[in-house]
Amino acid sequence: MNFGTPGTLGKTGLEAGRLGIASSYRASAEAFEEAFERGCNYFVWNSFIRGRSKEMKKAIRNIVSKGQRDKLIIAMHSYGHDAFINRYFLQRSLKALGVDHIDVMLLGYYSRKPGKNVLAGALKLKEKGLTRFVGVTGHSRKLFPKLDEEGKLDVFHVRYNAVNKGAETDVFPHLKERDRMGVVAFTATRWGQLLQQKRMPEGEIAPTAADCYRYVLSNPNVDVCLTGTKDIKQMRENLSLLELGPMNEQEMERMRRIGDFLYNKK
Repeated sequence: MNFGTPGTLGKTGLEAGRLGIASSYRASAEAFEEAFERGCNYFVWNSFIRGRSKEMKKAIRNIVSKGQRDKLIIAMHSYGHDAFINRYFLQRSLKALGVDHIDVMLLGYYSRKPGKNVLAGALKLKEKGLTRFVGVTGHSRKLFPKLDEEGKLDVFHVRYNAVNKGAETDVFPHLKERDRMGVVAFTATRWGQLLQQKRMPEGEIAPTAADCYRYVLSNPNVDVCLTGTKDIKQMRENLSLLELGPMNEQEMERMRRIGDFLYNKK
């Protein structure tokens, strides 16, 4: 099975393409729509960085106008850390995108448990049908098992790549098997560092972006891996992943070797 086959986003039941699309890297609406046509339907809309998100807004409105809203999963980042501000960001985003609800409201970024006011506010928006699910994103790995134990959230956005592998010990083994959270990985290329030849150990060729996404998605705990692209050429290069499947052990070992080198390099 290759990564062009969608999977289920944890307990949400949503059928999500394995490669998710972030809005903040200035790709064109054409690039976003092409990704959607290839089955990449998990779109992460940034409610705060409006200028960088305008092309995704255009793409979403085009997709919705074609009657395909039900095939699209819209996840919205909200950085308010306040229930009132989060509601404001959500309502503004619904108006901008021309939809009556989003699919996942992402509270971010959190290094500790969201406050009672924030979490209660987000769950209230879920009750009202303005968002179908609520998730959280952050870099503090030990936070996720605690939130999972409480069972109030639906989706986690977790940092995971060949350099930062801590989720393999601190997050994935501790998530409940039943009613499992949807897991979305971000920073697969470690902010582009894994793609830079000058950073490689001697004798190694730098991985491609598709290599980085394959590495992340080869972990069975990851439902979706996010990609950020600047233009349609880069989007098409990343979409080549969809023709491929999980890495074999030799390929995984190469990525681990490169990742360990970067992690320990001073």
